[in-house]
Amino acid sequence: MQDGRAPRIKNRAPAAVQVTAEQLLRDAQERQESQFRAPKQRVEDFEELHEYRGRKREEFEKRIRQTRGNIKEWLQYANWEASQGEFARSRSVFERALDVDPRSVQLWLSYTEMELKGRNVQHARNLFDRAVTLLPRIDQLWYKYVYLEELLQNVPGARQVFERWMQWEPDDKAWQAYIKMEGRYNELDRVSAMYERWIAVRPEPRNWVKWAKFEEERGKLDKAREVFQTALEFFGDGEEEVEKAQAVFGAFAKMETRLKEYERARVIYKFALSRIPRSKSAALYAAYTRFEKQHGTRSTLETTVLGKRRIQYEDELTHDGHNYDAWFDYSRLEEGALHDAREEGATTEEIESAIGRVREVYERAVAHVPPGGQKRHWRRYIFLWLNYALFEEIETKDYARARQVYETAIRVVPHKQFTFAKLWLMFARFEVRRLDLPAARKILGAAIGICPKEALFKGYIQLELDLREFDRVRTLYEKYIEFDSSNSSAWVKYAELESQLEDFERTRAIFELGVLQQPLAMPEILWKAYIDFETEEGNRENARALYERLIALSGHWKVWISYAEFEASAIPLARALREEKEENEDDEVEMVEGDVERARQTFERGYSDLRRQQLKTEASVRAALLEVWKTFEEKNGTADDVQKVQNKMPLVSRRRVMDPESGGTEAVLDWDMVFPDDERESNPTSFQFLQMAHAWKKAQAAKGKEKAFGSESLPQLPEDRSGASVARESRDAHPREDDATSDVASSHGGDD
Repeated sequence: MQDGRAPRIKNRAPAAVQVTAEQLLRDAQERQESQFRAPKQRVEDFEELHEYRGRKREEFEKRIRQTRGNIKEWLQYANWEASQGEFARSRSVFERALDVDPRSVQLWLSYTEMELKGRNVQHARNLFDRAVTLLPRIDQLWYKYVYLEELLQNVPGARQVFERWMQWEPDDKAWQAYIKMEGRYNELDRVSAMYERWIAVRPEPRNWVKWAKFEEERGKLDKAREVFQTALEFFGDGEEEVEKAQAVFGAFAKMETRLKEYERARVIYKFALSRIPRSKSAALYAAYTRFEKQHGTRSTLETTVLGKRRIQYEDELTHDGHNYDAWFDYSRLEEGALHDAREEGATTEEIESAIGRVREVYERAVAHVPPGGQKRHWRRYIFLWLNYALFEEIETKDYARARQVYETAIRVVPHKQFTFAKLWLMFARFEVRRLDLPAARKILGAAIGICPKEALFKGYIQLELDLREFDRVRTLYEKYIEFDSSNSSAWVKYAELESQLEDFERTRAIFELGVLQQPLAMPEILWKAYIDFETEEGNRENARALYERLIALSGHWKVWISYAEFEASAIPLARALREEKEENEDDEVEMVEGDVERARQTFERGYSDLRRQQLKTEASVRAALLEVWKTFEEKNGTADDVQKVQNKMPLVSRRRVMDPESGGTEAVLDWDMVFPDDERESNPTSFQFLQMAHAWKKAQAAKGKEKAFGSESLPQLPEDRSGASVARESRDAHPREDDATSDVASSHGGDD
């Protein structure tokens, strides 16, 4: 306790007798000392009363001598004298206090309240007169004074007090109080005059509106219109003045609407909105929109909504000028307004004004060039230029201006960093539509020279194809291939062109050059097109040679399948023979049947090639080839051929693989494909034993007995594959000694 800390509690066990919170509060209440109460004094006679008053006065006098500037002490002294009925003494104390602080509002209010409680009305009037003369800017004193006179039914006196007050030009509440007083006594002409005086002192829009509304309520509509017109003349026609007087315009229009003068209201709204910026007249536009919805026609309503949406877009673009989506919406809005104006038969001046607004939006939009040199920032921006050019070409028919828009857009884009093929192509097509073909070729030639791009080549080639300029198309394809010789699609399209022109030697030469390119993107497309070309020409030997070359390059299993299907399928007759036999172009092309045996040999070659690769990843590939081969034999071969392929089908079994993370103590199951051919070659002795097991299983199945080999046995395979399945299961039961890394699960269950 000496260092100020709380005493340490050694025993924290609960007390034997628990005290509730209610008991604590009750004890605290009982032990609380009673408040001191001053003894009551009973006055028995006037002598004792005189002695009491003298003692109290002496106390008050002593206190005010000690704290002369404390108004609270003076008020207590004066109010005590008034409570004793000594109004003269109380008045004397108040006067002495006023000598100390004559500007104390509380002192004046208490003084007047004392006089009113004593029913000394004239004294109170004199005090209020002295107070407002000394403190004319204290509204509370004026309100009390006016209230006193009106309470005494002295309306002329109250009006006189208000007149004195108004000479000091108080705030609006004072003027409204004067107006309300005159209105209570139905002095409407005086109220109108008061509004006029109020407006002369404070010509605020809300005051004009109140005056006009008063005149409307009293039935003087001409006077109300005169008030509004005077207000509008007072504020003027300038932008800032009209903006300040928006409340006057809105109230004027609403009054005309209430009077069912809709055309007057519409003129007022339009007059104001035509002089106020769109961004500063949202409230007035909202009122106008509501007016048109209620009393306007379809065209006027659409015009109003159009103006409101313009304000919204302007506000949005003020915050972010690079919001190109907003610019797109804004331009479409203005173009829609132009279309509506034309449909409604607007005048030439109105149409020109609408076109000017569209151009203004586009010019402002394209002025916001994207920051930075990244193409993703320009993707939306460049479409503003394209829409602008299309608008000038289609809507206004101003072709010179459209050409200028395209040229400016091309100068803006940094072509050394990136370009937009759509911009060049649309510019060239514009010149084609203007029948200026040399200009279009010049544009596309410049584009390919400055910033060659695949889309530019394709667009230029398509343009020349549409014009049937095949020599130019050949030249462009050559430039295209020089630009990107690894593009398989370019080689294919070039070859297709020559094929359509029936220059088959050039077609074949192009294909040969293409397949020799290194590297080549997606070479399978080019090889397939080359093979399809030879097939369509009926050159089976050439197509077969291409397949052999492709197999030598890749050896892919899909190539083997395609090769085999090609051998089995029918192809058209050779073109030379077709030209000799064809007499009518509508006759069907004669087909040459395929060779099923050669196709079967191709499947066998493919299977052998994939098997020779001996890659674990090729197991599923061999299985896929066998599935296609089986389908082929089911369609074209005999039952023995199908069974031959079926015997090559792999078996799917589980294999135990040692988990390296567990240090070889645990094993996890993995799925493995085992081919019968591999088993026959690797373990011929056990293969004969497995065949015997297969025969035994068939005998057991014939007797209708089912013997389970374990709780985790594999699902039974179809009957034609059961022999291989049993062989696999038996082999798993007697694994080879050299198979140290894998252990196939036997058919007796998952346990090893």
